[in-house]
Amino acid sequence: MTPEQYCRDRTRGSGSSFFYAFLFLAEEQRRAMMALYAFCREVDDIADEVKEQEVALSKLAFWREELNRAFKGTAQHPVGRELAWAAEHFPIDEELLVEIIDGMLMDVKRQPILKHADLSLYAYRVAGAVGLLTIEVFGYKNRKSRDFATSLGEALQLTNILRDVATDAKMGRIYFPQEERIRYRVSDQDFKDGNMSDGMRALLSDYAERAETAYRQALDNLPDEDRESLRPSILMGTIYYNYLQRLRDADFDMWQKPIHILPLRKIWTAWKTWRYETRAIKKNMPLKLEF
Repeated sequence: MTPEQYCRDRTRGSGSSFFYAFLFLAEEQRRAMMALYAFCREVDDIADEVKEQEVALSKLAFWREELNRAFKGTAQHPVGRELAWAAEHFPIDEELLVEIIDGMLMDVKRQPILKHADLSLYAYRVAGAVGLLTIEVFGYKNRKSRDFATSLGEALQLTNILRDVATDAKMGRIYFPQEERIRYRVSDQDFKDGNMSDGMRALLSDYAERAETAYRQALDNLPDEDRESLRPSILMGTIYYNYLQRLRDADFDMWQKPIHILPLRKIWTAWKTWRYETRAIKKNMPLKLEF
């Protein structure tokens, strides 16, 4: 199996919403994005699945070293080799990849989220950095597009946190800042038990509004000149925005009403978004996330 095939299989097998955005890319862009996604999958799986902390830290240390080897042309792992290929064809920043590992370290070390600034740092590392890497593959002209990428990354991560709140709590992970939990009088045990008190519902609703604001900021920050090239990012945004709307419909009770979107629905949303944006760019129609 070639490194390219390894990354393609890793991406397809994940069931991620990002895969549906990759379908519309040119061949080299798709290959680079699958390399980036496969890297994210490798390190995320370490944080999620390796129970022994020392083993997880050792595996993440390997990936930090592998990144260094990849950018020197001496990668050992199939993903490292594909990242080396991607870096030869697109301006991939090694430091942004290191930021992603640092985000995984926050999970492995169970670093507490005490204030909103802690959550913002985590969201930047695991999602904002990914957004900045992806727009280098998609291509952009205006530096304001970097603000678009980081705002969209924050929006996607907050949506993820809301969607996965019940499963994260079972793993002992609570991403909502402690200062906010205190303000809404929500305990750690409430998350573990799925206690949908008025405070819990208000807390989750508050962060849904923060996600909504981040989506809107992302659209506001997208320069007209980069709208066409960054269309795949818009597509990813519409799929995740669909999750946010379904979370609201379920009144945020992910313990009793977990949210799932079928692959066919994701493909339909991706196609509708792509079709709309193709016309919208030509006719100066507004950006939108609901399809």
